[in-house]
Amino acid sequence: MKNIFRKKEKETVETKSSKTKVKSVGTRKKSVTVLWIVLISSLVFGIYKNFTAIDQHTVHEKEVIETKLVDTSAIESFTKSFVKDYYTWQNNKESIEQREEKLSHYLTEELQALNTDTVRADIPTSSSVSDIDIWSVSQEDDFYAVVYTVEQKITEDKNSENISSTYQILLYQDNVGNLVITQSPTLWNTPKKSDYEPQQPESDGTVDSDTAQEVTEFLETFFTFYPTATDKELAYYVKNNALPQIDRDYLFTELVNPIFQKEDQQIKVWVTIRYIDGVTKVTQNSQLILTLEKDMNWMIIKRH
Repeated sequence: MKNIFRKKEKETVETKSSKTKVKSVGTRKKSVTVLWIVLISSLVFGIYKNFTAIDQHTVHEKEVIETKLVDTSAIESFTKSFVKDYYTWQNNKESIEQREEKLSHYLTEELQALNTDTVRADIPTSSSVSDIDIWSVSQEDDFYAVVYTVEQKITEDKNSENISSTYQILLYQDNVGNLVITQSPTLWNTPKKSDYEPQQPESDGTVDSDTAQEVTEFLETFFTFYPTATDKELAYYVKNNALPQIDRDYLFTELVNPIFQKEDQQIKVWVTIRYIDGVTKVTQNSQLILTLEKDMNWMIIKRH
């Protein structure tokens, strides 16, 4: 009886122990629910950010910057007419009065009064305009700033002198295109030569000496007959209208320092072609950058 009792007791203990081992966590517990909420929120936020980034990128790609072209022909013509009348006079009363009358067609009333005595009645000189250069026309709203250089021949008694001066004026243009000068000619600086020097190309060794010699001979032959070549003749040596027909009396003399570089199966050439103009007898240097390729013979396929 004791053994039986102990066996049953043991079985009971084992059964309880087994039930404790297989105990599982329910999927409806609060902690699991919170984890699911965090996971789903992260996924939704990631998808939102992804679509937002794509939308922003698309808008950036479609951004267009428009350049407004302004026709300044009327501004330049008006300025040149004014400059010619402003800087032309004779040393006599009648000429000076005519000048003042002409200036009334360009200046505001205030400027007209201001410029009345710029050329005095007793002035000993006469002036004529030999050249006018417009350097720049810049716009701000309805106003234009024009920089120009005027070349004058100044005569006093029997002596004459050529002078060159640069000025800026301001003009106003109304909505129908009429113009008036709002600022007297003001001394300005003349544009000068820039010290910029472009980087010179160099042969990079990608074209061997035999090929360079072959291309040089082709170019010498081509540019010898090029000035008088017809379109039909050019078609044998030029593709895609890379060089136009010129029909000029030019005598080919030499190629000056051709530079060769290989690009895939093509040859890029920097070259100066020296001619003598048959009419003026002066030397003419044509500088070209060309791309050539070889089919049955060498062909010029592009002018840069």
